[in-house]
Amino acid sequence: MKLLLASIAIASLSVAAQAQTASPAAKPAAKPAAKAAPAKATPSKAAKAKAIEVSTPLEENDPSDKLTPAELEIAKRVYVGEIKCELGAKVVIKARKREGYFLVTHGINRFVMHPVESRTGAIRLEDTARGALFLQIANKSMLMNQKEGKRLADECQSPEQLKFAEDMKTRPAINILEPSPAAAAPAATPTAQ
Repeated sequence: MKLLLASIAIASLSVAAQAQTASPAAKPAAKPAAKAAPAKATPSKAAKAKAIEVSTPLEENDPSDKLTPAELEIAKRVYVGEIKCELGAKVVIKARKREGYFLVTHGINRFVMHPVESRTGAIRLEDTARGALFLQIANKSMLMNQKEGKRLADECQSPEQLKFAEDMKTRPAINILEPSPAAAAPAATPTAQ
């Protein structure tokens, strides 16, 4: 009789143990399915970063910072609007309310830039707080992050720059070591009669 009771107790314990192990196995299978649905509804990390960047107000530059007359003249030559770059990227430049300042955006990056004089004649916009630099020459522009030492956008061309680049392809190159054609032609001498 003791043997019969012991075997019934062992059998009932093994059935109970199997029921407990089967029950938790079924529950985890249901949990991932429940978690998968909310994951689709939440935005991606890139979307969250973009939303944070766009919603973060850019601080206005110090009102005591005054641009020189030369820098204000440079600001008049900055191309504004959407500028297409290589690899499908784009840079958008908008004039700010304060004269000479621009909002430059590229993806989630936003910079408040102002012109800085350069020795080369290139138009140079800088955001010293964020370490950004935008260079504009006659046929292309580029946006760089000086803190990280990399280009954010390259081969950017406004319609005017695109036209200038096409003209460069059709015009012969100018050799600065040769005299200009006007200087090379001999002066006409009067003829004696």
